[in-house]
Amino acid sequence: MSDTPVIHGSNKQQRYESLVAALYQDVYRYAFWLCKNKPLAEDLVQETFLRAWRALDSLQNDKAAKAWLFTILRRENARLYERYRPELVDIEGQSIADGGDNEPDTKMDRELLHNAINRLDSDYREPLLLQVIGGFSGKEIAGILDLNNNTVMTRLFRARSKLKQEFGLDTVDIDE
Repeated sequence: MSDTPVIHGSNKQQRYESLVAALYQDVYRYAFWLCKNKPLAEDLVQETFLRAWRALDSLQNDKAAKAWLFTILRRENARLYERYRPELVDIEGQSIADGGDNEPDTKMDRELLHNAINRLDSDYREPLLLQVIGGFSGKEIAGILDLNNNTVMTRLFRARSKLKQEFGLDTVDIDE
């Protein structure tokens, strides 16, 4: 179950600032998972919160703020790709910055999992990311994706099963 942020404020400005303070990191994390690009994720989050500001009066229940923002983000991401034309960049002579957690095993495990999740069909990937990254319940995911709860739970189960199968975790030899 997701944590419900406490959003305080009697006027629109206070309410909005409280919303941003409580949910910015969650929205950014989900945006980064969607686009896998830090500057693009930052742009998506900025546009999400801009749209949220414009439509803040339509948010009737502050407990639904996180799901509401994730829905805005998903729609903005879709709009982006409707008009997006990637800019090609010459990578000759470019270097990659060394991160602090680049231990080969850790990096490889994370990359393998990330790639496996990305290979999932979007019907399975989206609910899984909303649950793992967003911390949403099945019911909340159903509302965000406009599906019924049973469909969401089935998709979550199948997503996990596919990941387990890919990593060989679903086959256990009983004879050993």
